[in-house]
Amino acid sequence: MSGQAAIHCPQNSGFFLISSLCIQEDLYYPHPLMQDMLWDFLHHVAEPILTHWPFSKLREKALKAAIGRVRYEDENTRYLCIGSIIKILCLLAHWVEDPNSDSYKLHLARLPDNYWVAEDGLKLQSFGSQMWDAAFAIQAILSCNLNEEYGSTLRKSHEFVKASQVQENPSGDFKAMYRHISKGAWTFSMQDHGWQVSDCTAEGLKVALLFSQMSQDLVGEKMETDRFYDAVNVILSLQSSNGGFPAWEPQRAYRWLEKFNPTEFFEDALIERDYVECTSSVVQALALFRKFYPKHRRTEIDSSISNAIQYIEDVQEPDGSWYGHWGICYTYGTWFAVGGLAACGRNYRNCPALRKTCEFLLSKQLPNGGWGESYLSSQNKVWTNIEGNRANLVQTAWALLSLIDAGQAEIDPIPIHHGVRVMINAQMEDGDFPQQEITGVFMRNCTLNYSSYRNIFPIWVLGEYRRQVLFAQNLSA
Repeated sequence: MSGQAAIHCPQNSGFFLISSLCIQEDLYYPHPLMQDMLWDFLHHVAEPILTHWPFSKLREKALKAAIGRVRYEDENTRYLCIGSIIKILCLLAHWVEDPNSDSYKLHLARLPDNYWVAEDGLKLQSFGSQMWDAAFAIQAILSCNLNEEYGSTLRKSHEFVKASQVQENPSGDFKAMYRHISKGAWTFSMQDHGWQVSDCTAEGLKVALLFSQMSQDLVGEKMETDRFYDAVNVILSLQSSNGGFPAWEPQRAYRWLEKFNPTEFFEDALIERDYVECTSSVVQALALFRKFYPKHRRTEIDSSISNAIQYIEDVQEPDGSWYGHWGICYTYGTWFAVGGLAACGRNYRNCPALRKTCEFLLSKQLPNGGWGESYLSSQNKVWTNIEGNRANLVQTAWALLSLIDAGQAEIDPIPIHHGVRVMINAQMEDGDFPQQEITGVFMRNCTLNYSSYRNIFPIWVLGEYRRQVLFAQNLSA
């Protein structure tokens, strides 16, 4: 807390009185009055009662149950926890219980997993994104058809993908701990993390399937078939009744619980919900799996894909875009949505939704041929250009991939040519691409840095441009 909020705090204020204050710049989600009344009641009435006998016995029992859940989270994530914020809270809980405990020391030992050394110093990141980045990087390399030149890289990445798949469900009676099956899933980072994620599992399944069709002399031994089946099992178990897919676990909470969101700078933070990005990744993975294993759970997979496609079409914005929940913002959500639709045979000519999407993206193209979208799009839910109408290479790549997959090149390839020229001209002498504005986000208001994106997506779009636009034009000439 700082700035204006701090100026008006009396010097003798207790922690509770100032704990609900927040600097105006960070106040994205103000507490509803009902929530403040609840916290006041718990602090002034419930807390004093529960600290005195006989109610103190109930408090002790609750604290034991709470620390038991903390230990369960620790043990099933190898002390990484689901994210760095939760990790710090778990670490503090063990420190309060016993600062000399093994649990506290094990937590300290895994703090470096969240360190990130940037150009301007050491930072603490929210997650490791090793598996997520690797899956995209693999697809980018494969799109360029340079398999022989980068065989060693592909072999190593294949081994990482196989090693990162979760091999077991959470320990013990995991349902009693409100955990979901995880055997066969991929996490956002690595196997230790333990938490299944729908789109990470889908992207992991996609690249594992692609590797399985390549020469084992080049990329190593393919993954066992049962492990593909396990991944599909996790994915199918996560689908919601409306056809969409959440990120971590099936939806099972009520929307009104968001009224008790205590974080002033996050929105939609308490309950699971469906995301177009997760849904699209799943559609692409299941469509690819169905191609290679057409007899395995075919009826369920067909139904899942059909319902997911309907969900994607249902959540399209009136202007033809899709809101992105995990990247900034409409360029990101739209890229995923288009990929899911295209994986099932939709294109510009046979899908009105994709025609509308192409019109939307072309309306946002900058005079220099690129696209640039501000983080304010995520906050305000309205497309906002980056200040100065600058192009962002990652977002330009997302827009171009969307146009290419949608079939815009068959109608008018000139906007795509202009966008690709922006990519080529931006590459530096050493082959790198410049680091620009952050393009990741979560909970609408917290930006995430993906430093690898600046190379992954330009490479990916150049590969797809060469394959789907230039080669296609040469064949039709």
